[in-house]
Amino acid sequence: MHISEGVLSAPVLLGGAALTVAGTAIGLRQLNYERIMTTAMLTSAFFVASLIHVPIGPGNIHLVLNGLLGILLGWVAFPAIGVALLLQAVFFQYGGILVLGVNTLLMAGPAVLCGILFKTWLTNPKRRNLAGFLAGAVAILLSGILMAAALALSDAGFIRVAQITLLSHIPLMVIEGIVTMFTLSFLIRVHPDILSLDKT
Repeated sequence: MHISEGVLSAPVLLGGAALTVAGTAIGLRQLNYERIMTTAMLTSAFFVASLIHVPIGPGNIHLVLNGLLGILLGWVAFPAIGVALLLQAVFFQYGGILVLGVNTLLMAGPAVLCGILFKTWLTNPKRRNLAGFLAGAVAILLSGILMAAALALSDAGFIRVAQITLLSHIPLMVIEGIVTMFTLSFLIRVHPDILSLDKT
């Protein structure tokens, strides 16, 4: 789901960078000493998962795990995802430095939103699985929409590409939903404190 260098227009790049800086500032203010280890582990998981690409249709898809990061980290997902994307750009040339702000926004923005929308559902045992699935699936849907919008706003010639890219991520929505659901279910059973939830 990385956008490469040289594709986006300057206003889109600047807007994405500005929003990412704001989100990262909020995330860093909320990052305390007790959350550093959890944040580091989730950043590593995001970094590794994003390296495994599976070809589907005209492009490749890979696990993103942004819904999971949004649930577990909230606004801290911005610096966590930003660091992982920076390392991928430097070491593997995925995305790039100039598009780092936009790429971070594409994945961290939906992560934070899904964390806000679905984390409270986890307090209800009957809704936990649904909350996990929706957090994973909706985060990918929103990331795909933002990516399509960034491409379309940069050049009208990218509209068809944006549509195809969005459609190719539909299978990933289902996979992300299932992975997030099972991961959260496991974490709630073995380590509910990571979610700031009481055992029920």
